[in-house]
Amino acid sequence: MSTLVQPHGGGGLKPLLVDAAERDSELRRAEGLRAVPMSSRESSDLVMLAMGAYSPLDGFMGHDDWRRVCLEMKLSGGLFWPIPITLSCDPELADGIGLGEDVALRDQDSGQIMATMTVGEKYGIDRELECANVFRTTDTDHPGVAKVMSQGAVNLAGPVRAISEGDYPQVYAGLYLRPAETRAHFAAQGWSEVAAFQTRNPMHRSHEHLAKIAIEVCDGLLIHQVLGKLKPGDIPAEVRVRAIDALVENYFVAGTVIQAGYPIEMRYAGPREALLHALFRQNFGCSHLVVGRDHAGVGDYYGPFDAHHIFDELEPGSLETVPLKIDITFYCNTCHGMATNRTCPHGEDQRLTISGTRLRAMFANHEPIPPEFSRPEVLKVLQAHYDSLG
Repeated sequence: MSTLVQPHGGGGLKPLLVDAAERDSELRRAEGLRAVPMSSRESSDLVMLAMGAYSPLDGFMGHDDWRRVCLEMKLSGGLFWPIPITLSCDPELADGIGLGEDVALRDQDSGQIMATMTVGEKYGIDRELECANVFRTTDTDHPGVAKVMSQGAVNLAGPVRAISEGDYPQVYAGLYLRPAETRAHFAAQGWSEVAAFQTRNPMHRSHEHLAKIAIEVCDGLLIHQVLGKLKPGDIPAEVRVRAIDALVENYFVAGTVIQAGYPIEMRYAGPREALLHALFRQNFGCSHLVVGRDHAGVGDYYGPFDAHHIFDELEPGSLETVPLKIDITFYCNTCHGMATNRTCPHGEDQRLTISGTRLRAMFANHEPIPPEFSRPEVLKVLQAHYDSLG
């Protein structure tokens, strides 16, 4: 009997990928259906549905789910859900689709058919309402807002039969782990309490400190990397993997860490996205989520601890996965070690901080980067990456 947290909703995992024996026939059927293009975000959500990460959803949300999620962070039936999972299209395409019609969902970048969907609803949305509630802003300089504001004016909803998970299983073989697979790994390790560490960046000393605090609290740690589309200038996933491998191999106790990746595209929704990260980590089998400074934030749209505070606003029973709230982390020259605001009494002048912009300049100019900021094995991987950019 598993001692891991139960999947969200309590009904077990609900992966929407059809059985391997059926995929060829479903793809042939899909090729004869009307095609609906999906943006990169929608395709990444489709793969999350396919692998069971968005259990218990059975497809893209209808109007009542969309509206209640925006306003109350609940599905129409009352189950907690913090961010809409929707599929949009242009009105001209929507007008030609009948309710009850099966359509093929095609990734607009690759042209690949990813799934079929039975269209149960067609509805328009209030984009400003969605953005104001989910992102706490309607400023189109926010990348998540810009994505919503530019999407089609009509949402299509209905149950999905996923045919493909894209290139993720092949490109990230051994790293791309579905919720059923991470749960099996945790069980094999004998873990019952597992912390997830969310990252879209290489791990420097501050991240390492957060991760090791989590290992002190739990049986083990899942370092869970974003494999979906990122902002321009972000470090590619394959480079992050090598850097994190170097860090884990040299500075973590063997058998305490599993590294994996998942296909979501970041929305940069700050507090709401922190809740979504906790929800689907529950599906992956994680009892805790490390929530640090400005989790899933971008720019100055959120306060540094807004993602901490939002967990305190949830109704009891909303989630089983709980946050490990950790303060700003840094190296203190007086303490001679890693610390946080809660453990270090010394001033800013004793704290080693390097901004992302400054760090990139240091790599570009081959300036020495202090080992108190990042491990030399990690720096070696990152320096090779920046050198390759020319």
